[in-house]
Order: sequence, then C-alpha cells, then structure tokens
Amino acid sequence: MGKNITWKIIEDHLVEGEMIPGEEIGLKIDQTLTQDATGTMVMLEFESMGIPRVKTELSAQYVDHNLIQEDYKNPDDHLFLRSACKKYGLHFSRPGNGVSHPVHMERFGIPGKTLLGSDSHTPAAGSLGMLAIGAGGLEVALAMAAEPFYVKMPEVWGVKLTGELPDWVSAKDVILEMLRRHDVDGGVGRVIEYYGPGLESLTAMDRHVIANMGTELGATSTVFPSDDAVRRFLRQQQREDAWRELVADSDAAYDAHEEINLSELEPLIALPSSPGNVVPVREVAGQEIYQSYVGSSANPGFRDFAIAGLIVDGKQVHDRVSFDVNPTSRQILENLISGSYLGKLVRSGARIHQAGCNGCIGMGQAPATGRISLRTVPRNFPGRSGTKEDAVYLCSPETAAASALTGEITDPRTLDMEYPHFEEAEEISINTEMLVSPADDGAQVKVEKGPNVKPLPDFDPLPETLEGPVLLKVGDDVSTDEIMPAGSRILPYRSNIPEISKFVYSQVDETYYDRAMEYQEDGSLIVGGENYGQGSSREHAALAPRYLGLRAVLAKSYARIHWQNLVNFGILPLTFSRPEDYDKIGQDDVLVIPNVREVIRQGSQVPVENRTTGKQITAEHAMTDRQVRMILEGSLINVIRGKQGEEVEA
Repeated sequence: MGKNITWKIIEDHLVEGEMIPGEEIGLKIDQTLTQDATGTMVMLEFESMGIPRVKTELSAQYVDHNLIQEDYKNPDDHLFLRSACKKYGLHFSRPGNGVSHPVHMERFGIPGKTLLGSDSHTPAAGSLGMLAIGAGGLEVALAMAAEPFYVKMPEVWGVKLTGELPDWVSAKDVILEMLRRHDVDGGVGRVIEYYGPGLESLTAMDRHVIANMGTELGATSTVFPSDDAVRRFLRQQQREDAWRELVADSDAAYDAHEEINLSELEPLIALPSSPGNVVPVREVAGQEIYQSYVGSSANPGFRDFAIAGLIVDGKQVHDRVSFDVNPTSRQILENLISGSYLGKLVRSGARIHQAGCNGCIGMGQAPATGRISLRTVPRNFPGRSGTKEDAVYLCSPETAAASALTGEITDPRTLDMEYPHFEEAEEISINTEMLVSPADDGAQVKVEKGPNVKPLPDFDPLPETLEGPVLLKVGDDVSTDEIMPAGSRILPYRSNIPEISKFVYSQVDETYYDRAMEYQEDGSLIVGGENYGQGSSREHAALAPRYLGLRAVLAKSYARIHWQNLVNFGILPLTFSRPEDYDKIGQDDVLVIPNVREVIRQGSQVPVENRTTGKQITAEHAMTDRQVRMILEGSLINVIRGKQGEEVEA
C-alpha cells in the first residue's frame, strides 16, 4: 500500500507516538508563524520560559491584524513585537507588509516542511505541500523552544479533483462546495488531501484559497502535492531552489474518499451566519447589497484582485455599494500598480485599504446594520464584521465584483461580458524590504513594553472538589468570535488579560463578565452544544475565561484547537456521555464533581452532580496522561515551570 503526502510528512517528523488515527503523536516543527493578535501573548509566553533564542529552522512574526492606530496600544505592541523578534531570533513583518499567510507563502514556505501557527488559517501553507497546522499560542511558543507539537493522529481524507473550472467559477467555489456538502464540522479529526487530474488547472494560489478554508470544515490541515504548479510559483518568487517534488504514491491509500468534478461547479455563496450555509448564487440573486469586499487570506492571490479589476474595468460600481479592496501583501499591491489593475479598481469606485486583515477581523470596514455585505473572507460568524446585526455572505471575487456593479447579489455568469481570462506573469516585482531579519545576537536587545503589556496571570491547580454555577448555557457551533470577540475596540487589549476579559461573551450575554467576577475565586462552569469553540485559534477565548474563574466546560463536542486551548489553561473540557443530558442542565444550576483530581486520573468517566436538581449525569474526558497533568497543575505554563524547576534541582 502506497503512502499519501500527509503520511510521508508526518513520518518524517514523528518524534513520539504511532500513526494510528485518534492516537496522540508528537511532531517536530520546522517553522512557526505568529500574527499580532495572538503573537504578543506568544512572545510573553516564550519570554517566560527563559530561552534566549528560538530553536526552529525559521520563525516569523507578522503584524497584520491590529493595524488601526486609534491610540497608543497597537503601535506600542508593534514595537514590542519588533524588539522581541530581534532578541529571540524571529523574522519581523512590518505593519502594512501584508497578511501572514500569503506573505509566508511568498517568502518562506517550503514543500515537505511542518509549520505551526497561532492562527487557525495556517493550513493555507498546505498549498505548497507543507503540513501546516493552526494551534494555540502557547503550543507555538513551545514549538519555538523545540518542543514537539502534540496532536491526535488525523485520518487522511482524499479528495479527487477531476475536470476543469468553468468560466466565472474559481477556487473559492471549490471550498464552498466542500462546505455545502459537509458543513463546518465535516473535517474534524482529518487532514484533507487533494489529488487527481483536476489539480492541473489550479495554481498554487488557487490551492491556497482551498487550503485556507479547510479550517472552516474543522479540518486539522489541508495538503496539496508539490508539483509543477508549486515549482512555477516558487520560481516566480525567485525561490525555485526551495522546491522539491512531493506527491502521493500511485497506489496511495486514504481513510476517507471524496470526488469533485470541477466542470460541474457553479458560483456558490455562504449565507449568514455560517461558512457552512452554502447555496448557489442564482438562488439568492437579486437581493440588494450595501458592501462588496475583495481580499483577505481566503482570497489573497494576485489573480483575485486582477479578475475583479478586469470585471469592473471601464464601469462604475453601484452608488449604494461600498466596494472595499484589501490587498493582501505589499508585493501584490506593487504589482497591481505596475500592471494597471489597481487603476481599474480605483476608477470604478473601489476603496483601497492597506495590506492587512482589516475588515476580515472586524478592524474597520464594518457594514451598515442589517444590510448585506458580500465578502471573499473565510468567516461570517455573527458580529465578526464589527456590526452586531450584520448580514455577511461569503463568495468568490467574481461574484463580489459582479454584485458591486449591479448593487445586488448577482450570479456573475449573467453579466453582459465575456469572462476575463487572466494569466499571471512569470516575472513579477519582488518586495522583501519590509521583512526585518533577526539580529545575529539578541543578548543585548531590550524588549520594549508599553503600559498595555501586562504579565501573564497566575493559575492555581485544580481543587479536590470542583463546584460552581453554570453561568452560561449556549447552543451548537459557538465560535471563538462569540466567546472572545475581536474588532478594533477589543483586540488592542490582547496583551492585557484583565482588560480583555471584560469582553468575554459580551455578544451573547452582556452580564457574563459581572457575574463571572462574583465567582472568580470559587470557580464557575459553562455548558455548550456541538462543535463548541469553532473558528479562530485565539487562545484568549480560553485564557480570558480562565482569568474570570472558568474551571470546566461541559459540551456535546468541541472544535480541536479550542479544546486544546482549554486544557492548556487548566479548564477541564468534559463531553456529555449521553448528548440528551444537555437538556437536564439549566443556566445557574450548580454542578459538583467530587474528588475530581482522582477521578480524572483514574479514567475517562466523570460523574457530575446537579446540586440544584438533585440529578446526576455522566460526562467523559478525552485527555492523555500528559494533558491530565496540565489540568491538575492548573495550566501548561505551570507544567513547564515545574519541569524547569526539576532541571535546576537536578
């Protein structure tokens, strides 16, 4: 039986465990990626370890999320990150240089390498034949210190692509088709690996679009082969020496199978407020829109902007529509200028923003209340845009540009024009000037910390008996955007846990913070439904609730990254043994787990008493002995500090 690409990379990087689906494995990490919304905490965590330099082959820090400078907080943190990179040996991508994922792909991606990132869309690098995984910041900090990354061995889901995309259909429609079929949890516990003759018509950046949004399926990662398309991309980036062929064996096996005939696809769109709520554009065509937005890590390629420019060339967008264009890297922006595509967009009425995440993460460009916003971004969770009552639809650049012209949701195939076929030039302008290399010796570099940078809170060990009220009961598919919102008002506090904690669950229940503070010392719980914690990898969605006294979550199921983040910060993640027991617990009920330390040591079954109703249910935990230790000691940080103390004594 032959090997698929995922197995080959894992086998090359396996340092602990066996490659049995569901079993925990440890992987050597070659590269790390951090961005400023999560990277400030990563740097504080790395600093706390007392290690002088990163030990990876390459680590890079990007400033792409928190670009709005309303006051001192963001610029102070930019200086903090710059100085920390110099001291600890990371590459630093300056504000305005672009979104982490396409810039990393342009400058640092290497086929066959592993990449761990404190951003859930890190798997976008799978477009180059890497195994790239999103994780919590603390795990990335540990990888920077050369510690293995632990994850459950995923199943490998082989997706065979045949045919060729029709006119007006592009890579975004491929991943939207996957979401239409499988919703936001269809990829949980799996790496999606694409293969087949349909790949021949997909460029490396097309594959980036698909790999990026594999995250919205809940997948651990997405992997493409490193073939001639990847070689062409690296040659264009003047890095062909980094290329090596990496393809699946001809008789490769997969744990699950799927097939998509690209020729049969049509323009698709995800309705509010989930990436999995996908229908053909034609079914919702004609609805009036307020905004049309092109850019983000989910459609970051030069062609995505060029196609939009060619569609609107010589025309004017509807006077009601805000046509927002977010170049994803400084390099792409320069090439849009030299190729005259930017001029076409500007002339049509487009609003050009700086290279960065911007509106995708709620940093400006918020839509009007209740008005439709079409976006090429990866997510449309409620309120993520910055407008509480938003109506965000996810679509391709073709659909976004066509709809900007008409002022309503438009199937681009209905435009009275031929499809503007586009082929990118083999030689482009390369910009590396805004990537700052680390200092040769960081020993004398002083880390600059503004007044908003606060130390990590201390976390106490798990008590003998866990008891507390259920302060919140939520339903299915609760996202980390709802647990710990982003946006220009909140994200500047990312390095100030006491302050950012004031916004925990504020979009769901404005009283949560005040109620949680009443039980900060004694502890509290949350009850959730299926796929609890989907979305962003931000560890603040665990770290801030932990600061407020959250000691356990009881849910039907969890998203992978958030589950691990809960464990990392000493929050016990329990699953209902019988999902119907969810209905037996109400908000404000007091739950008790006697002898909880001994119970979780001895096995996976955890009896939970509802002291309010007098009833008892059974929950389960899926933690390894290593993870149980984190919960017992109060956090992974405490475990690390304990190990360091043991080494000093030895």
